[in-house]
Formats: sequence, C-alpha cells, structure tokens
Amino acid sequence: MKKTDQEWQAVLSEEEFRVCRLGGTEAPFSGTLLHNAETGTYHCTCCNVALFNSARKFDAGCGWPSFDLPVSSDAITYLEDRSHGMLRTEIRCAACDSHLGHVFPDGPTETGQRYCVNSVSLKFDQTGEA
Repeated sequence: MKKTDQEWQAVLSEEEFRVCRLGGTEAPFSGTLLHNAETGTYHCTCCNVALFNSARKFDAGCGWPSFDLPVSSDAITYLEDRSHGMLRTEIRCAACDSHLGHVFPDGPTETGQRYCVNSVSLKFDQTGEA
C-alpha cells in the first residue's frame, strides 16, 4: 500500500502519523490498548491488516502492549534499528510499512519474543480472533 505523506496525513491523526509514518514512539503507559483485556484481533491503524491476536498479548510491564507472536509469519517485517545508541529490531506492518514498535528476545512464553507495540499503531476488533 503506497500513499504519500500528504495522503497519510489526511486520514491519520497527528499522533498516528508521527508514530506510524515517521517512526515515533508514544509515551510509555499512555496507550489506550495497554490494559485492554478483551478478546479479539489487533489490526494495523493505517491499513487494517490483522497483526496480533489477543490470546498472544501479555503484560510485560514495559508500558506498551506486548505480544509473543504475530498472527502470521508474513504480517510483520523486521528492520535493524541502530538509533539511540542501541541495536534493536524494528517491526513494521508488512502490508503498508507502518512503524509498530520493536521486538525483543526476552519474552516470558515459549516463543521467547516480546513484540512491544505502540497502541496508536493498532486498532482493536473485538469481533473475534484472526
């Protein structure tokens, strides 16, 4: 999905654009989906593609919604991120290249992964699992 910055700005809030399109980060513990415990599917804010199931969400205590696995292996793309003097793995929506957050190899489940995602990068659909 290709759109110009102007096209994205027309359909996203200022905060959604800053995080999703410019790679920003929302303040920790400020996201609306951080404590969401409803059953459903988390979709990309920009293109509405399913990214994570609520069954894979856990409280990592890091200030952002955390998941141990995406809905499919091709839902997410991974990029090396060397910003802020760290080496991290950035995660993006594979369909529209929206910045989601980062994945870390310190998850508490059998996957060992912690997908740390900005709430503003996600839309929640309570209608069911993907």
